[in-house]
Amino acid sequence: MGILKPTTNNQQPRPQGASSEACQQLTTAPAGRFRPEGRPFLSVVIPIYNEVENIDSLYRALEKELDGIKGGAEVIAVDDGSSDGSFDLLRSMLQKNGRWRIIRLRRNFGQTAAMTAGFDLARGEVIITLDGDLQNDPADIPQLLAKMEEGYDVVSGWREKRRDKFVTRRLPSMIANRLISRLTGVALHDYGCTLKAYRSDVIKGVHLYGELHRFIPALAGWMGVRVAEIKVRHHPRRAGKSKYGLSRTVRVMLDLITVKFMLTSATRPMQVFGLFGMIASSLGLIGGIYMTLLKFIYHVSIGGRPLLLMFIMLIFVGIQFISIGLLGELVIRTYHEAQSKPIYAIREIAGREE
Repeated sequence: MGILKPTTNNQQPRPQGASSEACQQLTTAPAGRFRPEGRPFLSVVIPIYNEVENIDSLYRALEKELDGIKGGAEVIAVDDGSSDGSFDLLRSMLQKNGRWRIIRLRRNFGQTAAMTAGFDLARGEVIITLDGDLQNDPADIPQLLAKMEEGYDVVSGWREKRRDKFVTRRLPSMIANRLISRLTGVALHDYGCTLKAYRSDVIKGVHLYGELHRFIPALAGWMGVRVAEIKVRHHPRRAGKSKYGLSRTVRVMLDLITVKFMLTSATRPMQVFGLFGMIASSLGLIGGIYMTLLKFIYHVSIGGRPLLLMFIMLIFVGIQFISIGLLGELVIRTYHEAQSKPIYAIREIAGREE
């Protein structure tokens, strides 16, 4: 049985991206299902926040599906600072099945952070994410895996018959999905569906922060991965309280701006900000020359003209945009060089090794 231990310097180093201040890890002894050095085929990552009423049902539904997975499966439940006893109930799962691993975050960091913690500790070749409220159906896991066998790297669930309120949940989601698909170039009907499957090398190459978990297919699309979408079941919430509301739409729109910039201009900010800067400065300079000619050749008073102030402002705005572009170039170079992060993604290498 696992015991709760805070991370210390004497313990095994934590996976890259996992913070010792962010989580306490439950370590479990092997239960005979995997060899100590073995690697399961599938990891199921489940962020949990105040879902004590759903955990038992979730456990039974998951075990029914995972028992038949060839190559073995593990479940990583991430308790995101629950205050309703969810963690204690999750810990009891270790007595039932050594397949489960539990991560307890020190406070509520949000769904993106919880999923990232799960990704960092996942050992499976394929990683599936699942909500803990049973609105996603674990019975759809085989369908996701079957679709991945066709050669896809990311398979996203589509809640075609979504069981949520129309005005506050479904309508904003429909608008957001169309906008996200158009701006990112990765067309999906349902970006907000947590039920998704990823190849491990793909998801571990996507660095998440803020609330970017819903944009993972678009972010992964930068690497040229194959993305597919299948219809999945969606159930009304049976117990507990939803953690999402209409205010979430605003955050989604702000995150979309970030994602769009990351996908199109993150590696060349100077070409974006510099272009606006050059246009603004050029207009300001041309207008300044025009006003100078009026003053010294035609002896027209220009001191009180609003156009003079506008042209001067355009010059300064242009200089600011160019400066932002230069700073952006420095930041991007520092980011890539400090993390040894490549600006490309390799699918495979063919040929004899030297």
